[in-house]
Amino acid sequence: MKRIAALTMVRNDDFYLRKWVEYYGAQLGKEHLYIFFDGTDQVIPSFCDGTHAVAIPKVGTDVVSNDKGRVAVMSAKAAELFQNGYDLVIGTDADEFVVVDPVRGLSLPEYLSQCEIGVSLSPLGLDFGQKLGEEGDIDASRPFLQQRRYAQIGTRYTKCSVLARPCEWGSGFHRVKGHNFHIAKDLYLLHFGYFDMGRIQARFADPSRLAQGWEKHLKKRSRTIRYCTELPARDFGRWTRFARICQTLCRPPYAWNKPAMLELRIVVRIPVRFRDLV
Repeated sequence: MKRIAALTMVRNDDFYLRKWVEYYGAQLGKEHLYIFFDGTDQVIPSFCDGTHAVAIPKVGTDVVSNDKGRVAVMSAKAAELFQNGYDLVIGTDADEFVVVDPVRGLSLPEYLSQCEIGVSLSPLGLDFGQKLGEEGDIDASRPFLQQRRYAQIGTRYTKCSVLARPCEWGSGFHRVKGHNFHIAKDLYLLHFGYFDMGRIQARFADPSRLAQGWEKHLKKRSRTIRYCTELPARDFGRWTRFARICQTLCRPPYAWNKPAMLELRIVVRIPVRFRDLV
């Protein structure tokens, strides 16, 4: 079995981090989780006990500088972890979860240990929304996938989340600089950052986020809820197969090592077999 670490960076985000620690801790072991708290004013919560959690000086003062600073810290830490004997390093935001389709009957480390990875591996991105009128407010005490069944297939979340050797991530883990990306079969990145209208509205009221220019970004991301509410839900198997092919072949003109999908807005209904994963 390959030795695998997972790392993330957070600020004022215990809601998602608790789930992140719970999920990746169960998959990899809490001793293989590395968490950076963005700012020495941050208090490390007790649920991080057993992980490698540390508060560092604040990274960046706005959205752009924050993203670049964070990914530089993550890339440097990943390189250090490879030097310390890790075979793979998973890098995600705290609201992102790399999962294996349960149809494979494999845990995440079992699946990744079977993969031949040159530089990086990308799961197919699924951006979860909320189907208003059908799905209520999220209950943090229950699995997310028991409460949310609709997601947009999004190139934004088909990220180079798994590294097999030291290299430099682009902002937000969206690419690896100087290298192509490879989308794995039956591997998904589930993004839950904008899957609850109440939480989005609460983020608008966070002074620290507004001060860094997040208001426009947060409002834009509420579109996922609108898509999941208004667009028809399509067949998961058919459209995820199509998306893997399309995102592999299509690239935006400004970044050859990022996926594209012809601006298609495809919402899929998540199969019941996923409901207990996260």
